[in-house]
Amino acid sequence: MDSVTQAVLGAGIQGVMLGRFQGRRALIYGAALATVPDLDVLMHYPDPVSLMTYHRGFSHSLFVLTGLALLLTWLMRKYWPQAPYSGRRLFLTLWLVLVTHPVLDAFTVYGTQLFWPFTPIPESWSAIFIIDPVYTVPLLAAVLFAIAVGMTDRARRLLAAALIFSTAYLGFGLAGRIMAEDRVRDAMRQQGIAVTELRAVSMPFNTLVWRVIAKTADGDYYESVSSLFDRAPPEWLRQPLNLDLSRTLADVPLHQRLRWFTDGWLRYDAIGDALVVSDLRMGMAGHYTFRFKMAERAANGEWKPVTPAVWPSERGGWAELKLVLARILHSQPPLPLAEWSELTTK
Repeated sequence: MDSVTQAVLGAGIQGVMLGRFQGRRALIYGAALATVPDLDVLMHYPDPVSLMTYHRGFSHSLFVLTGLALLLTWLMRKYWPQAPYSGRRLFLTLWLVLVTHPVLDAFTVYGTQLFWPFTPIPESWSAIFIIDPVYTVPLLAAVLFAIAVGMTDRARRLLAAALIFSTAYLGFGLAGRIMAEDRVRDAMRQQGIAVTELRAVSMPFNTLVWRVIAKTADGDYYESVSSLFDRAPPEWLRQPLNLDLSRTLADVPLHQRLRWFTDGWLRYDAIGDALVVSDLRMGMAGHYTFRFKMAERAANGEWKPVTPAVWPSERGGWAELKLVLARILHSQPPLPLAEWSELTTK
């Protein structure tokens, strides 16, 4: 999630837990501590694939953050033994502020390595977009109210209510994702389309209209769109994965890492003399967020792996966003998936 959301979440938690003792300082402490896991962005990586796949790694580990919470609790109790709250309450507060950061990140589609140093596929629950006003605004409003009036009983109750609402909203997002997946899977089954893998991803700034990607056994995939309010079948577009191009990269460690990080949701395109690999999980047809040039065509026509470089991507703007938001309530006209998809190979 974005930094503002993570900060107000941490502020809200510490305000509820320790605001009675620390006053407004609890909000400042919580907001600052909640941003600690994202300090890994200050680290330097030699290529964009490493930058993408090592972010949300060790600094987002539940094990590392639990150890950090224990260390901070010990230090604070050692140097401030007169604090009017127990060490157990302090640890629980610090632990919640720290671990809710990566857990909230895991509710997005990016991929969060909650169990580092173990290496299961990063958690990517895709129940919420990386920026969602419905999640953030109530928390932000409650924190601003607490700053304005102080940590009164009313302010702490408002913070608690905002935290409960935001947590319930994550549950709503998970339910929406499951419903979208079931709906598209059933519609494709009725059309005789055999799906091998399928997952829904929330579209920008809402949890009401979903992008659903589905793989087939013959090496293609479908881009589909489904809204909570749809009464007509979802629209979809068949696209190639071009898996034959992936053989060039089969033994390339960074490609293997990218496949692990994305759970294999990759598309390969020969664009001129460049082999471009796209992460299908983020973005939408023709507007994929992460694309990398990973090989070049030599004079003899063979592909030669290269150090990955960011490939320019058309991410869309206000015009596309208006269509997405309108799609929440209206299935007609459908999103121009075919038109957008043409941008993938440019």
